[in-house]
Amino acid sequence: MCGIAGFIDFNNQTSEGILKKMTDSLVHRGPDADGCFYTKRYNYAIGLGHRRLSIIDLSPLGNQPMEFGNGRYQIVFNGEIYNYQEIKEELLKTGHRFSSHSDTEVILHAFHQWGPQAVNRFIGMFAFVIYDSQEDKITCFRDRAGVKPFFYYWKDGLFLFGSELKSLVSHPRFQKELDLNAIASYMQFGYIPAPHCIYKDTFKLKHGQFLILNLKNRELSTELYWDVYDRYNREKINIGEAEAINETEKVLEKAFAYRMVADVPVGVFLSGGYDSVCVTSLLQKNSSQKIKTFTIGMTDAKMDEAPAARKIAGVLGTDHHELYCTEQDALNIVPTLSHFYDEPFGDSSAIPTSLVSKMARESVTVALSADGGDEIFGGYTHYDWMVKYYNRFNSIPNIFRRTGTALLNIFPSDTLPGVKNNNISKSKFEKLKSLMKDPSPNNLFMAATVFYSDKERGKLFSNPVETIVSDHRREDLKKEYFDPLSYAMALDYQTYMVDDILQKVDRATMSVSLEGREPFLDQNIIDWAAKLPNQYKIKNGQRKYVLKQIVHKYVSPELMDRPKMGFSIPVHTWLKNELKPLVDKYTNREFIEKQGIFDFAYVEDICHKFYNGGREKHEKIWFLLVFQLWYDKWINNQ
Repeated sequence: MCGIAGFIDFNNQTSEGILKKMTDSLVHRGPDADGCFYTKRYNYAIGLGHRRLSIIDLSPLGNQPMEFGNGRYQIVFNGEIYNYQEIKEELLKTGHRFSSHSDTEVILHAFHQWGPQAVNRFIGMFAFVIYDSQEDKITCFRDRAGVKPFFYYWKDGLFLFGSELKSLVSHPRFQKELDLNAIASYMQFGYIPAPHCIYKDTFKLKHGQFLILNLKNRELSTELYWDVYDRYNREKINIGEAEAINETEKVLEKAFAYRMVADVPVGVFLSGGYDSVCVTSLLQKNSSQKIKTFTIGMTDAKMDEAPAARKIAGVLGTDHHELYCTEQDALNIVPTLSHFYDEPFGDSSAIPTSLVSKMARESVTVALSADGGDEIFGGYTHYDWMVKYYNRFNSIPNIFRRTGTALLNIFPSDTLPGVKNNNISKSKFEKLKSLMKDPSPNNLFMAATVFYSDKERGKLFSNPVETIVSDHRREDLKKEYFDPLSYAMALDYQTYMVDDILQKVDRATMSVSLEGREPFLDQNIIDWAAKLPNQYKIKNGQRKYVLKQIVHKYVSPELMDRPKMGFSIPVHTWLKNELKPLVDKYTNREFIEKQGIFDFAYVEDICHKFYNGGREKHEKIWFLLVFQLWYDKWINNQ
């Protein structure tokens, strides 16, 4: 795991010193070593920078940038290729010879042998850039699930790239021009969906995609080499329950074992939920040594999952570690979020994720997280909601839905009894009207996942904003394979998992130089799970059914089936108490009007409702506060 940064400057004005500054902004991602490649050609200057966190082949032979072919190729690579030994064996048979034991060198040889399509052979998490001086082009790759981040900027003959936005911002010619439409999307989802970024002319390379920049003619193109919809656009297999459980366990075991490949200590985040217990159970089952597990405990008993995780660790026989945190420990993280999350990021579980990462780093260099289980095996509550209301709304004849919509439009929402007495929020009422008018799968999904409706979003901003094009609007599931559950799971895999969950874990772990690995996000798992019949995902109201049956082989249902807490913190309470002064500071008329982004009257209205007993979601206030903290640091330079 590392940090990468670099540039192509067709104006030939960027120095090696600027490259060093861009690279050093990522020192937390790679404290063990650093390196730079810099050269000027007839029509461009190029720089590749790398910060190394040593995981495989700890010797200097694994340092980067790494070259191959008498200097023809240069690479900077962030991530791990777990099956590099198998690929290496294949390459040795064709005459390739290696000078190190690193997966980086295997990537270079594979690229030389098979070109960009070599990426289809890789099992892993990665973001890397290869410069081919003979062909005069650079090729940039991002892994299938989007575990490793990759940002780039392209304007006025300057191409910048980096593992985090802060490396791009370090370049003196980077223009910090805010994209209001991206901000609007952030306020709806709590994150900015790929390929968009908070700044104009700045993008996220999408997962499962590679980018080629031709340095002769400046043509930039992208190509999708993997798409989750391809997994769902096929027939479900005909399989019995017992076989489905056993085969799923085999697929998981193989994928999880790959994630233990390292020359440094490895541990697992154990929350006590089904996903993390599944990872821990299967790894411990196949390990001759005790797996290190890590849990955050909270002094507030209502939020404390540590006792349950402790019991589960005892049953599984792991080497278990706990860190108990006070509410103040968690609150102290809030002011630091905007440094490591250098694009506005509203998922408050970034706070406990940061705490558990800090604890784990004291014992290990690599930690396995259990993200992706919900998206792959059907764990979210809105999946039940999607299936239920898709069937319910679509069973109403069109004429009755149109009549109902017309009646709802006659009366202003404020005059209706349920809204007037705060039993129903105005936001829920607007969603109901929208679904009566159009109960399409996409509209249902958006209703279940956004925090501001399109109408509310329009009122929040002082100037008109538009809906950005993102995967939230994709409807690529073919009619013959369509069902509302598969649709919602594919969409979550494409959006929320990549731009929220994985971004959260990457920044939290890398902030303390800890490599986070995602065992559920092996392409062979999604390949298998997508073709499993839906009754093995949700059965008789039980979500993640097949996964739970596997876990019950190792941990009893009595120990597992308790109210789910997750990585939750009391944001609602904080906003009304400890964080209230910060909210007041960043939502007062002077700050809002000087900033010129939000409509003060609307901000004042939602704050008034939240603080005076109205049914206003706390996420609306939290997202706004997080954005303002980010704005103060990165735009006001406070």
